[in-house]
Amino acid sequence: MTGEGNTANCKSCEHFSKCFQHLFPDELDFISDKKIQLTYLQGETLFKQGAFAPYVLFVIDGLVKVYLQTGSNKQINIRLAVDGDYLAFSSVFDENIYNYSAVALKDSLVCMIDKTALRKLFLKNSGFAMRITSRNCRNEAWLLDMLKNVTYKQMRGKLASALLYLSSDKFRKHDVFLHLTRKDIADFASITTESTIRFIKEFEKESILKLTGKDIVVSDIKKLEEIAKNG
Repeated sequence: MTGEGNTANCKSCEHFSKCFQHLFPDELDFISDKKIQLTYLQGETLFKQGAFAPYVLFVIDGLVKVYLQTGSNKQINIRLAVDGDYLAFSSVFDENIYNYSAVALKDSLVCMIDKTALRKLFLKNSGFAMRITSRNCRNEAWLLDMLKNVTYKQMRGKLASALLYLSSDKFRKHDVFLHLTRKDIADFASITTESTIRFIKEFEKESILKLTGKDIVVSDIKKLEEIAKNG
């Protein structure tokens, strides 16, 4: 982390989340006293799987990789978090430890919100609770797709699905592939790094992808979608 934490009032914050726009002034003052803004440098861990979970984290600006550690040298990349996303949201509902780890892929500004304070707001303002909860439920569809990919698809299909996710509009401005290693991509697809490198080269030969150094550009999205669908 770098710099001292910023405790500016939410009402005057230029990164104000849309989810907080409908809180009453006294509620904004309350939550402002229960959060802090921190900058995590590229490569720094925001939190670690199994550690005590006192905070819900809101990504103000940046790119964060969320992953499960499944062995001493094995991990499954779950998703990427960018500005507007929440992390460790389940800690609000009496989860005492973080169920996964998160690391900054580039310098990221994060708001750390006391989970007990956020729970009090939920109980007091049901409209706010519904808005912020529905926002976080959107990740469920991706998690179900990821489970389907891992369980049923062949390796080319797994990689195609991962590449479609990583190249989606949500991440376009972040130049995601410049911040990911080939192993990172492999861990999103749940295949080996060697297979990932081989299939990426195959996709390039098939004019599905264009490669420039680390960067990957999908040039034939329909064909990639077909491979992902047929698996």
